[in-house]
Amino acid sequence: MDNKFKKIAESQVIISELMLPSHSNFNGKIHGGHILSLLDQIAFACSSKHSRAYCVTASVDTVDFLKPIEIGELVTLRASVNYVGTSSMVIGIRVESENIQTGKVNHCNSSYFTMVAKDKDGNSLPVPGLILESDHDIRRFVKSIKRNKMKFKRKKEFHETDFSSEEYMHLFEDHNVKILR
Repeated sequence: MDNKFKKIAESQVIISELMLPSHSNFNGKIHGGHILSLLDQIAFACSSKHSRAYCVTASVDTVDFLKPIEIGELVTLRASVNYVGTSSMVIGIRVESENIQTGKVNHCNSSYFTMVAKDKDGNSLPVPGLILESDHDIRRFVKSIKRNKMKFKRKKEFHETDFSSEEYMHLFEDHNVKILR
């Protein structure tokens, strides 16, 4: 196998953790911050496994909390490399909770973390490319390309030195906001 490219399955990581009362918020549900910490850990593990290097979180592109997680449920996180650039990787993560008494499984969270491979001096390192083997793999790679383009467009459109609030004033008509200048 060519070392410059890896199959997605070679870097996938799955972790499971029982949700304890110490992980809960004041409402008795599992605290989102605890889930975010687990997401960051698995993104690190998956990206490091793919790159064989230390990786840092560059951005958290999406975190969609879909359903609450209960104390006593088993939470399983599945991480895959969805996209690679030169030194960056987009790690897609799916979070499911399982009621271990009934067996009912809920999709609770989907997230996308951009991770960057670094050397011991903090310089970016090149990462292996991806071997895409299915339409599912291709769809996830293309979705990452589209998200990156949208992020770049947003960054450029709303850059403070080029931004003119006047051209956006019409957008406030249907929102619960008052502008005082």
